[in-house]
Amino acid sequence: MSTRAQQYVADVLSREHVTPHLLRLTLGGAGLAEFSSTGVPDEWVGLVVPGQFQSRYYTVRSWTGSELVVDVVVHQVGLVTEWATGKAGDPVGQQVTITEPKGSFEQPADARWLLLVGDLTAMPAMARIAETHAASIPTTIHAEVPDDPATLTTYLPESADVTWMDQPADGRSRLADVVESLTWPEGPGYFWMAGESAQMRAIRKHVMRDRKLPSTHYDVMGYWRALAERQPRAVDPGPIWRAGKAAGKSDEQIWAEYDEARA
Repeated sequence: MSTRAQQYVADVLSREHVTPHLLRLTLGGAGLAEFSSTGVPDEWVGLVVPGQFQSRYYTVRSWTGSELVVDVVVHQVGLVTEWATGKAGDPVGQQVTITEPKGSFEQPADARWLLLVGDLTAMPAMARIAETHAASIPTTIHAEVPDDPATLTTYLPESADVTWMDQPADGRSRLADVVESLTWPEGPGYFWMAGESAQMRAIRKHVMRDRKLPSTHYDVMGYWRALAERQPRAVDPGPIWRAGKAAGKSDEQIWAEYDEARA
């Protein structure tokens, strides 16, 4: 039996451009009276805009108790992009549906450092995570963006150590190469990353197979999928690893099965 997620109707109170590719929507109204944040800094909600029935997921940039802010990445096309940019009329004053929030960020108690890596779609979550944690733990951010970093310097807190990287092309990412070339801090920490799905699969393999990070010390999520060209077969190492461990197999046996699955 499935349980449908709680839904809320929200009024679009305002819309503003944060950067050329980030559009901020402020939602409010009586429909959010029962809405409650999880408090998890990378929490997200499903958003259904007028004229559509499919949800698209967005990080909760902030929640004041009455107003919910989400920052939408503007693409050339897309269900939410076309609505949010006003192609079908000004969205301010319209109503949208949002789902109850969910989050996955869970920094372990022994973490001595926090490493965040992501593209523009991850910026709202990285900003909120850094605002929540950077004052209490050394926080490093590697951000891949299409915009001039000068337009984003105030988006992230000054307490974080930020490295800006150019996005290689529209609909492309090279974050897997970036992560594999990183110099990692000493001791236990927490690695959080989000971006293009194929890149995330490669990175998940790297942190599991090469870095050998415990599953409690990293969170890697695919936020979007590049469709410009044929993608490699999607083989996520996570399920193979968990099934292998449950069966009592050695690391070498598990990774041999993973390599065979990708062939």
